[in-house]
Amino acid sequence: MSSESFELAVELLSIDSVTPDDKGCQKIICQRLKKLGFECEFLQFGEVTNLWARKGNTSPVLAFAGHTDVVPTGPLEKWNSDPFIPEVRDDYLYARGAADMKSSIACMVTACERFIKEHPGHVGSIAFLITSDEEGPSVDGTVKVIEVLESRGEKIDWALVGEPSSSKTVGDVVKNGRRGSLGADLTVHGVQGHVAYPHLADNPIHMVAPAMAELSTTEWDQGNEFFPPTTFQVSNIHSGTGATNVIPGDVKIHFNLRFSTCLTAESIKQSVEAVLQKHDLNFEIEWKLSGQPFLTQEGALVEAAQTAIRQVTGMETELSTGGGTSDGRFIAPTGAQVLELGPVNASIHQINEHIKVSEIDTLSQIYETMLQQLLLPSSA
Repeated sequence: MSSESFELAVELLSIDSVTPDDKGCQKIICQRLKKLGFECEFLQFGEVTNLWARKGNTSPVLAFAGHTDVVPTGPLEKWNSDPFIPEVRDDYLYARGAADMKSSIACMVTACERFIKEHPGHVGSIAFLITSDEEGPSVDGTVKVIEVLESRGEKIDWALVGEPSSSKTVGDVVKNGRRGSLGADLTVHGVQGHVAYPHLADNPIHMVAPAMAELSTTEWDQGNEFFPPTTFQVSNIHSGTGATNVIPGDVKIHFNLRFSTCLTAESIKQSVEAVLQKHDLNFEIEWKLSGQPFLTQEGALVEAAQTAIRQVTGMETELSTGGGTSDGRFIAPTGAQVLELGPVNASIHQINEHIKVSEIDTLSQIYETMLQQLLLPSSA
């Protein structure tokens, strides 16, 4: 293979597109896609730039999905090279976004370039949904684009998300689903007072402790074939005035549940609030649903990925729903089959983020082979 994928990755990685600023990455992608016959549409929401590009007007629609924004670099002095001047050392390409996920986007583009050149009469449509709001709040990115597409009846059949899904080598793991994420900001009210006169106060930390103990030891479900059991984790507790002789008046607790398809967000809320009420707490709670769980059962998209990985690498891939959330959570509710397939995730969000150079072309080959599996007439 040529080094087109590597060169495009380096071009994108040289741009300091820290979320939510795209800094022109999507224009570079659009220029490449227009040469292939894609119609490009930029959708701006607040500070976020989104690109919806499509070639063809028939179904099925295979959409490549990803993001051009990256997380902040952290202390520059801890990097071995400038995070926005890509550098190759010992067959690894180092730069912020190398694994998460500009290299994936480069591979998607070059895979389409080769596929369309060789198969201009392919069936269906190819699309790109690229945002600059995946690493941020994720409120003006993919979710907004999906709202636009839904409003005009434009449907995605298969979504291939380039998130770094792999564990040790590219293609060894693909994500065919994700757990849901439900967070909460809980405030429990007590009565402030002097620690020497506890009968004149009501300590909210003491009051809420049994409830937190109960919630943390609750068996929410036993998981299923694809998902581990739901988990409850307290992430922050804050209370007090800073003085050691004052009983606090309030305690604020942040917690999160990562939940499987065995539960719904509403059923979790009801269960949690029932425990808080059982312990006779004076509380307020604000819920934040970051994403519903989703699962893509074995079907055309999963089979195409398994076949492509086997043909390109010789490996049998593992299906997984582990890890955090991704923008796939916004696409799946439309009825699309969603799969995440990308680089090794060991260095994502870390100092000296990197990707193995040889695996860039491998990933592009896998994407191209999936296009062949899904969009050639014999595969329709």
